[in-house]
Amino acid sequence: MTAEELRRSAEADAAPPEGLSLPLRALWWAARGEWARAHEVVQEGEDADAAWAHAWLHRQEGDLSNADYWYRRAGRARSPAPLEEEWLAIAGALIAAAPGR
Repeated sequence: MTAEELRRSAEADAAPPEGLSLPLRALWWAARGEWARAHEVVQEGEDADAAWAHAWLHRQEGDLSNADYWYRRAGRARSPAPLEEEWLAIAGALIAAAPGR
């Protein structure tokens, strides 16, 4: 699966694909426009990948101070890229790093 395929799945399917990590599930819900559901999912994660997706969600929300807190937890700087571009970058990196790839 690619990041673009994940985004298309969010547009076409009623539920996320099986086997997605918490951060990827959160990004999937965000791509559907369901920010609250995405945030609920990502809060279950405690690793750097979850923090990265969490940061993006707060950036999307416009809460930059909270986003910056989560970027720091992820060990990353806030991206200057447009939100959609960063979504694709995060999803692509998490998919590439997934076990079994």
